[in-house]
Amino acid sequence: MGRRALRKIDSTIDLSEHLKTFEQLPNPWDAAALFGRRAALEVEVGSGKGLFIRNAAAARPDTDFLGIEAAKRYAAFAAAGLAKNKLRNAVVVSGDGLRVFRELLPDLSATAVHVYFPDPWWKKRHRRRRVMRESFLQDVQRVLTPGGALHFWTDVEEYYLAAMELLAAHTTLAGPLPVEEMPAEHDMDYPTHFERRTRKAEETVYRAEYRKPILPAD
Repeated sequence: MGRRALRKIDSTIDLSEHLKTFEQLPNPWDAAALFGRRAALEVEVGSGKGLFIRNAAAARPDTDFLGIEAAKRYAAFAAAGLAKNKLRNAVVVSGDGLRVFRELLPDLSATAVHVYFPDPWWKKRHRRRRVMRESFLQDVQRVLTPGGALHFWTDVEEYYLAAMELLAAHTTLAGPLPVEEMPAEHDMDYPTHFERRTRKAEETVYRAEYRKPILPAD
């Protein structure tokens, strides 16, 4: 399923605190400079319309959330949702998630990484463009704190299995751990818009959680 058209963003909403470009992020990385405090940080790659980051930020005000979205209009839409709800613990970056991990995020800087329904790049010759690739997964392992989690969901079984193979071959993350599907209590009670569409179409969602091992103290 492709992305659907977005509603028009309210032009009166100030996005300056919630929408950033890569160049506007602190470099070297300083989460306190971006969020105005030091707190646990979770990163979402591919925020789409922003349902996950908006709900997660509202539910967990003690945690900071960095969303990354390559499509400029979707990044702005997600940021507008944060601004409208006055969620100061979440920021959306309009840019390349792989670059943010590769060039900016330091070791042990995030307690969780979320990758929900990334583009599967169906054609075999395009699969090298997938976000779930060896270099990115190694960056995820580097960035996660001990005990930190990688959450990966997709509606494409082949992509799911390919990602599992890469994680097993190129990281020491523990998993896949089972993830229970939670029943929706109302029409928008889904982690992401894409999951809502997939489940309403009665299609399968493949979910996995991986954890960075906690090494014993010397």
